[in-house]
Amino acid sequence: MTWAPGTVIGPVSVGPPAHGGHCVARVDGKVVFVRHALPGEIVEVSITEDAHERYARGDAVRVLEAAAGRVPAPCPVAGPGGCGGCDLQHADLATQRELKRQVVAEQLRRLGGYEWSGDVESVPPESGLGWRTRMRYQVTATGQLGLRAHRSHDLIELPEQGCLLAHPDQPVRTGEYEPGCEVVVAGRGPSSAVLVDGEVVEGVATIVEHAARRTWRVAANGFWQVHEAAADTLVEAVMTGLEPRRGDTAWDLYCGVGLFAGPLVDAGVAVRGVELSRRAVRDASRNVPEARFEAGRVEQVARRWPNRVDLVVCDPPRTGVGKVVAEQVVRRRPRRIAYVACDPAALGRDVATFTASGYSVRSLRAFDIFPMTHHVECVAILEG
Repeated sequence: MTWAPGTVIGPVSVGPPAHGGHCVARVDGKVVFVRHALPGEIVEVSITEDAHERYARGDAVRVLEAAAGRVPAPCPVAGPGGCGGCDLQHADLATQRELKRQVVAEQLRRLGGYEWSGDVESVPPESGLGWRTRMRYQVTATGQLGLRAHRSHDLIELPEQGCLLAHPDQPVRTGEYEPGCEVVVAGRGPSSAVLVDGEVVEGVATIVEHAARRTWRVAANGFWQVHEAAADTLVEAVMTGLEPRRGDTAWDLYCGVGLFAGPLVDAGVAVRGVELSRRAVRDASRNVPEARFEAGRVEQVARRWPNRVDLVVCDPPRTGVGKVVAEQVVRRRPRRIAYVACDPAALGRDVATFTASGYSVRSLRAFDIFPMTHHVECVAILEG
């Protein structure tokens, strides 16, 4: 069975959440990944893609029977056919966290062989809005700021209120840009910048952040956690899990600008860090001069490092650590490993690799630092 895009089918009974911001439904034996729906609802679905014999994608365009957690979306362009940035504005925050909990548990069970029974922890602000300190906009044909639609290059112009996820202290101007360019707004208040196609056109070239009882300097086009409370939240989870001892040695893999190296150094640990971006390594060296940092691919640099290490922090990109890096880590038999994961599927795969090498999950915490979206951040502590 196939459907042309735009075909409306229903009534459809919505099943459990799946990784990626949708729920799973089955229609005449075929899986339909439905956005803007909640488990247990009865909806009508407009098909958006049907290019595979086993599954299709669609949007819930009419709710016939609503779930208890459904709420009106606060943004007028958050629903079907609108901006692709927010997957879950149609659910209250408690429901959003429950959906994410189910996804994390399922991915860890299926891919990692690990049964997780924790909860997704809330992170202020409690409204779930106004938390993003970095926004990436595209400029529409009329010169207005816009965001991309889901799985599309189509641009959705910002509503009059702007993006509700953007931090309220960010500088945003509209109607002043050339169509087709990219506008990034980084930081907030006096320590902020507007970049057009990668060049700073307003504000500072270096953003100043404060976290973990330290001051951090980050290039305006560099990486820093986008949620204003994420840095302190993740540092607390990592340090509590690792329980560093004075005199320990540690590796900070995918170290960025040194966020985890700083607190480890403050605890009396000798730290080596590695990051692919040379600019990030320069910032890390200035932020944490007590540590040693190298620029390069983790799998290449770590191969040259000492044969023993006490603690390891991994904060990889969405693709995860992978077997090569995991094997290099376990070969050194660290006492504990802190794995910071922005993708539960990658975390599940890497947990399987570590556990196959004799490590076990001591603890795993999940944090809702991307409210209104399907994204969730986890910190796993592995012990050998």
